[in-house]
Amino acid sequence: MFDWWKKVVFENFANFSGRARRKEYWSFQLVNILLIIIPYIFLIISVFSNRGELGAIGILSAFLLVFIVLGTFVPSLAVVVRRLHDTNRSGWNFLLGLVPFFGGLILLYFYFSDGSVGRNSYGNDPKRPHNEISEIGVVQE
Repeated sequence: MFDWWKKVVFENFANFSGRARRKEYWSFQLVNILLIIIPYIFLIISVFSNRGELGAIGILSAFLLVFIVLGTFVPSLAVVVRRLHDTNRSGWNFLLGLVPFFGGLILLYFYFSDGSVGRNSYGNDPKRPHNEISEIGVVQE
């Protein structure tokens, strides 16, 4: 799972083209959430143990939290766009998230949807390597 996160952050840092399968997207999101939760917990503990003031651990946790969030912002956006591409949708569909409540639910449905089989308008199927033999009998829309 951490290998998928490394692939997204280091190999596909700002790659907005191509496709990302569900495993890549959800593995990245899970590891990213775990990396954010750890310093956040230390930040909360520091605030409550010092009666509302940040201690040294709290300041370090806050800097680490900002570093992680800013460092993974572009890769997060890129993997979302590639995930939408895998379902044969434009990356601009990400803006549906601006619609209160329903936009997020629609995006969640897109993220959980299986990618289109075979080549689509955004590239080859990441689950199945592209070759002519594997596409025999597959109906293209």
